[in-house]
Amino acid sequence: MGLLASIFGGGGATTTEAPRPPAPSYSGVKIHPSVDNGFPPATAGFSGGTLTCKCATNPVKVKIGAQTAHNHVCGCSKCWKPAGAIFAQIAVVGKDQVQVTENADKLMIVDESATIQRHACKECGVHMYGRIENTGHPFYGLDFVHTELSSESGWSPPEFAAFVSSIIEQGFDPSKMDGIRGRLRELGLEPYDCLSPPLMDAIATHIAKQSGKLPA
Repeated sequence: MGLLASIFGGGGATTTEAPRPPAPSYSGVKIHPSVDNGFPPATAGFSGGTLTCKCATNPVKVKIGAQTAHNHVCGCSKCWKPAGAIFAQIAVVGKDQVQVTENADKLMIVDESATIQRHACKECGVHMYGRIENTGHPFYGLDFVHTELSSESGWSPPEFAAFVSSIIEQGFDPSKMDGIRGRLRELGLEPYDCLSPPLMDAIATHIAKQSGKLPA
């Protein structure tokens, strides 16, 4: 083998692969202040806290008496977003766990024709909770809340991104959507152009039960 190697030049030759280019980083893409730098996991045994609007005096306060679920960032045009944020961050909790404790007289429904009745502070505009009054809706009994309005830590973290393409309808440059979806995936928030598969399955199951396609 030594002689053959010396003749054909195969002795110690090695094949080296070209270095792979580094994976693109989207860390400069902003989504929402509460998720841009990552977020902690939920605290075991966490049992809720108080949401406070942005008013400097006499703020609206809403007590949440349980841990939230299905926390996510949302690109729709209806959910409240803090100044400069491209997405909202919102979660759900049983409506029996939502109680306005201070300055309820400052609340108003943003759009009474909307499926989700979003109760916002008349002064600062912050949405304190959203409620579905239609008893036939799949999500009836759940209120939508913004846990970022709480000073307590331990809330359920965001799990996915919903209605991502809707930000284009609000004027976001469509040529930058790859960066948005790239950053969402870097954060562990799978981007969907509707809701997450489990929530879409829940809606479809509810409809199938109402129509008799599945047993109630």
